Order: sequence, then structure tokens, then C-alpha cells
Amino acid sequence: MRLFVGDDWAEEHHDVELMDNAGRRLAKARLPEGVAGMARLHTMIGAQFGEDAEDAEVLVGIETDRGPWVAALVAAGYTVMAVNPLQAARFRDRLGVSGAKSDAGDAHVLADMVRTHAHELRPVAGDSDQAEAVKVVARTHKTLIWERTRHTQRLRHALRDYFPAALEAFDDLDAADTLELLAKAPTPEQAARLTVAQINGALKRARRRNIAEKAAAIQATLRSDQLGQPEVVAAAYASSIQALIAVLTVLNTQVKTLQGQVEAHFGQHPAAEIIASQPGLGPVLGARVLAEFGDDPDRYATAKARKNYAGTSPITRASGRKKVALARFVHNDRLIDALMAQAQSALLHSPGARAYYDRQKARGTGHNAALRQLANRLVGILHGCLKTSTPYDETTAWSHHAENIAA
Repeated sequence: MRLFVGDDWAEEHHDVELMDNAGRRLAKARLPEGVAGMARLHTMIGAQFGEDAEDAEVLVGIETDRGPWVAALVAAGYTVMAVNPLQAARFRDRLGVSGAKSDAGDAHVLADMVRTHAHELRPVAGDSDQAEAVKVVARTHKTLIWERTRHTQRLRHALRDYFPAALEAFDDLDAADTLELLAKAPTPEQAARLTVAQINGALKRARRRNIAEKAAAIQATLRSDQLGQPEVVAAAYASSIQALIAVLTVLNTQVKTLQGQVEAHFGQHPAAEIIASQPGLGPVLGARVLAEFGDDPDRYATAKARKNYAGTSPITRASGRKKVALARFVHNDRLIDALMAQAQSALLHSPGARAYYDRQKARGTGHNAALRQLANRLVGILHGCLKTSTPYDETTAWSHHAENIAA
């Protein structure tokens, strides 16, 4: 016997509906988040099976693939289908065109969706606890880097409005020496009074090279004639950038600290050696790739399935005589970011990757498209290495393309 469950989740409660093979509603309820709600859900499901519970199969449709609730569903032996909210919205339109929407109605849609389209939905992957740990620290590390970039851009915009000399004097606004000097002298007048000794000290603490030359250049730039703002306005800007500097200082510290955690968790994973052997993948990028792909050995049946999930493989749009191949714009942003960074780095470390990229360029392909094709190829190589538990080998990885060129 099969039972289909639609679970429309919220932070504090879950609207669930139980449905049989014929599409009949067997039960529905609003359950609280937590242990009490999960116990009631088990009771509702158990009541439908009675003594046949051992031969029962429960399929659950829910619009998330993480969290304690999903983990509890998987631990209970249910087959959990993580439904994309966009898929659920499209399916809802098939059942009614009025535009009506409710939490209970969404639970019905999800139950009916897993009843009729379970073969087209992806079950929640059974990743190991080690992979989940890598995902937590790798995602947080990347999020902090993104936040640092956003705050650096805010700092740049503020300096451009009242202190343009600082943008000329400092190359890296989020660097330790830049933040130290800006915190010490946040206005053009204060910066012009900085001595060479003060600048030298900041550069030494940041472990810069050619300190004397750089210090002299920074001082000359800060003392050059520049357009500015009235004193009271400059003081207001100075207060705002000091707040940004404080945030950036903390972010720099935490990014560095968390990077150590990323490397430590990644190094403990059984697949770390194989992933790190790939061209362009070090411990940090390798951890991000592992985190987003997961380590469930049955999740990707073929290299093509892994490439499609990665978003590196193209999609085809064909109508009549027109047929075009386009890049996938619906993808995991974190994964595609890591894979494109890997491809860029592989150009410097892998002769095979460089030759493959150059062949795409020779055909008239643009840089981004050629890099995406290289990333797609590298995903296929990674898939083969993981399936066979074999580290990367330059000759084996690119032998097929070398044979095609020779032919």
C-alpha cells in the first residue's frame, strides 16, 4: 500500500494532507513544528495502515530539503521528495485557474504531485553526516565572503562621494592595512596628516612588500589636491565609514577563522583526496563542490545527470526549424560559482583543460561560454573519478579529446 503526504511547511507549523492511490483525501491537519508535530504525523500515517504498516510505502512532498523536520521524515523511512516551489506553483495552476491559494490547498497540491509525478521528482539525497557538516561550514564561509564584498562596495561608494583620494591610495579596500589607516584617519584632512612612520607600521603589520616605496606613494596621494565635501558633511561620512570598517574587520577575522573549519571538515571526508586531486580544486573550493553535490553515491546515475544538476550543461530549445542551445539560468548559484572558479583556475594548472578551452575559443566561442563548457567537462571528469574511487589523472582525463583531434 502506498500513501502520499503533502506537507506545506512554515516556521511554526505544517499543513499536511494524506492521500491514497485514487487521489482521495484520507486526512488533513495543521501540525506544530517540533517533536509533538512529528509524533502526530506518525500517528496519522499509522492509523491509515493499521496492521499492514510493515509493507507500506509513504511518499512525502515538501518544498525544502533541509532542516530537522526533513531529517526526521527521512529517519522514519519515508521517501521525501523535495519539490521546487516553482514546480508546485505550476502544478497548482493545472488544478485550478482561479488563483485561489491557501496552506491547506498547497498541501493538497503537494500530495497530488507526489502521487502522479513521483517518478519525475528527486528524492532528498541521503548524504552522510560528514557531508552535511562540510555543507554547513562551506556555505557560511561563502556567505561571509559575499557579505564582505557587499560591505566593501558600500565603503567604496561612500569614499567616492567625499574622499576620492582614498580610492587612489588604496588598492584593496578590505585589506587590513587599508582598514587600519582609514579607521585612524577617516577624513581627507586627517589622512593628509598621516606620517610615513604611521603608514609604514600599518603596511608592516599587513606583511606588505616594498613598504618604503608604497608608504611614500600613499602619503603623496593622500596629500594631493582633491575635490571634497564641507567639513560637517565629511565628518558625517567619516562616522558612517567607521561603522563599515568595524564590520569589515570582524568579517575578515571570521572569514579566516571559518576557512580553517572548512579545511578541517573537508579533510576528514573520505572523498576529499579524490576531489582535491581535480585541477583547480583546493580544500576550500573542493569543500564547496562537495557540499553542493553531496556524497550520496546513488544521487547521480550518470555524468549527464550530475552536469544537469550542476547547471553547466546547456539546454536545447527547438521549435520547427529553429534549434538553439542556451545556458541554464536556473541553477544552484553556490555550485556554479565554485565550478566556474575551478575552471578558471584549471586553465593555469591543467594542460588538457587549457587545450580544451583554447579549442572552444578557436571555434569563435566567447570566454564565459568556453569557461562554462570547460566546467561542464570537469564535472564529467569528477563524476568518473568519484564513481571509480580514482584520483584525477591528466592523461586519462583528456585522452578521449586527444584521440578525437588526432583522428
